[in-house]
Amino acid sequence: MFGITRTPAAKGLKIIIVGGGKVGTALVEQLSQEGHDITIIDKDADTVQEIANLYDVMGLAGNGASYNVQMEAGIENTDLIIAVTESDELNLLTCTVASQVGDCAAIARVRTPDYSQEVEYLREKLGLAMIINPELEAAREAARILYLPTALEARSFARGQAELIKFIIPKGNSLNGQTIAQIGRNFSGILICAVERKKDLSIPGGDFVLSEGDIVSFVAPRVKAKAFLESIGFDTHQVKNTLIVGGGKCGYYLAQRLLQMGIDVKIIERSKARCEELSILLPRAIIINGDGTDQQLLEEEGIDYIESFVALTGLDEENILLSLFAKQVSDAKVITKINRITYTETINSLELGSVIYPRYITSEAILKYVRAKEDSKDSNIETLYHMFDSRVEAIEFHVGERSAVTDTPLMDLNLKKNLLISLIYRDGELIIPGGQDEILLGDNVMIVTTQKGFVDIQDILA
Repeated sequence: MFGITRTPAAKGLKIIIVGGGKVGTALVEQLSQEGHDITIIDKDADTVQEIANLYDVMGLAGNGASYNVQMEAGIENTDLIIAVTESDELNLLTCTVASQVGDCAAIARVRTPDYSQEVEYLREKLGLAMIINPELEAAREAARILYLPTALEARSFARGQAELIKFIIPKGNSLNGQTIAQIGRNFSGILICAVERKKDLSIPGGDFVLSEGDIVSFVAPRVKAKAFLESIGFDTHQVKNTLIVGGGKCGYYLAQRLLQMGIDVKIIERSKARCEELSILLPRAIIINGDGTDQQLLEEEGIDYIESFVALTGLDEENILLSLFAKQVSDAKVITKINRITYTETINSLELGSVIYPRYITSEAILKYVRAKEDSKDSNIETLYHMFDSRVEAIEFHVGERSAVTDTPLMDLNLKKNLLISLIYRDGELIIPGGQDEILLGDNVMIVTTQKGFVDIQDILA
């Protein structure tokens, strides 16, 4: 057993994470920061030692699906086990063993398309709290962006009725020089939630003045979001075609969704055997066997006139270079998948278009579950997203009981600093709240904040 002996946080959960790869490491980082008692298990002793020392957690080298290893890790007193190794089968077996030995919840990462079609069956029969598929979730995010290519990010809230959209204010745009209050008066149903200006991040007040080059996130009903972007000069039509480099799981999931949306899809994949598989799985897509980093091949396949380009190879460096090339030679909407590289400031400075991090998408979903499990009140976290390199959280709560935040005008609540109540979803109606509005029992409430660790709607109070 590696790690530094310490006293677990009083309010934290005891969590075992099996798998010390990129997703496991991201989970250790985020969950340990929130005060949970973490044990990491991996077959590679060096990996375990490195993670245990870096994040001050306990570590155990061994097979996470082994009964003896789980017992040594303390499975009998564990609240949650999360299996995120590279093997779907090992993850499912790990959770099955844990559910037989301990009285804990279990989450498994499962990425194979065959299993993904059986998620509900597997979850029910194996007694899993959650099955998470990073590649499928990344593909969904990419598809949302290609539906609205103006956006750098597009996230859904209120059961898909509301959108949280991030975009850059271009030079000469009508928003330049306008205050948040002016925008609120001119565009009903729109709320600016966060603004990044030269690395400085703000949850803006009404007197905040927008400027060209600002990266802005706003929330609005889905229909009004499009209308707002159109009114300030953006093209909001979904792309008609896309070129995907990389025919792995994420490429398959994305192509499947885009074809359902009526978007023409072309995939370049290096492996001939995989091309043959894809041609059967995706008969309406064009599958090209070739090296996606070959400039001549890209030009032959129309990179200079394609409407969107998605780099989904297994190498971050390749994805970055491909996206930079696509930005240079075309006006395509560009999406870049980043798996391992953590130099976010450098990546952001490269102007890669929309960047998708599967490991963070996975950790967000699991973090939402952990916070909901940690909360003893009837106030569940419905949705949780990280924005602006995890410096901002957008959280949707379901209000299941009356409390200090309900039945009181928002203007009379003593809210924490750098926090904005952005949306109320009530009986199918979306409300962009003002000071006179109140939070009622049964509402879903979305907040945006730079503070971390909220598990209950009452955490918004100072």
